[in-house]
Amino acid sequence: MLHRTVGDLMTTAVVSVRPDTGFKDIVQHLAEHDITAVPVVDDQARPVGVVSEADLLRKRESQADPGGHLAAAHLLPEESAKAHALTAEGLMSSPAVTARPQWSVVEAARAMARHHVKRLPVVDDAGHLVGIVSRGDLLHVFLRRDPTIREEIMTEVLTRTLGLDPGTVTVQVAEGRVTLTGTVPQSGLIPVVVRLSESVDGVVDVTHQLRAAGDTTAQTLG
Repeated sequence: MLHRTVGDLMTTAVVSVRPDTGFKDIVQHLAEHDITAVPVVDDQARPVGVVSEADLLRKRESQADPGGHLAAAHLLPEESAKAHALTAEGLMSSPAVTARPQWSVVEAARAMARHHVKRLPVVDDAGHLVGIVSRGDLLHVFLRRDPTIREEIMTEVLTRTLGLDPGTVTVQVAEGRVTLTGTVPQSGLIPVVVRLSESVDGVVDVTHQLRAAGDTTAQTLG
């Protein structure tokens, strides 16, 4: 099966800044390119951090409320340092959490969740910046059309991977939700068919009424 990789989904025209880029210049970059964060790269184009809107807003958060309604914010030392920083080097979150082009969508999504970030700079084998992938980019796999998903399950999962006769299993797909019905040679194949179907890009859910050949009772999984 041909799973989409980070390299397939990432943006390659990456806007980046240097560690000495000033606060207002960073804000200008975000506004001009309609982005919410920017990687910070060194002289060899290697990511050393990321400056996000949240990092920039700490400066406003640290300031007094003009209306006098709110008490001064209590910031941790690291947050206070960022609030008073004037360049990307002081503003950025570092080290940069990066991805590789060959990563799967699952690997990238888990890295984002584990590190509580919304995007990952993508680097090559030498650590050079080659792209950036966001949570929105990863969601693009769910835009695949139902007929395309059905064809991949029929051809790649049932026929090529498992060697099954596709005529014995009916595959229906509606809004990314897959329903499998029919028979397989052995009961042990049922969870395998389900698991491989779930792994197809764009699948939202899989339910089945599959049974082993000769078994009159269908096993149902919702």
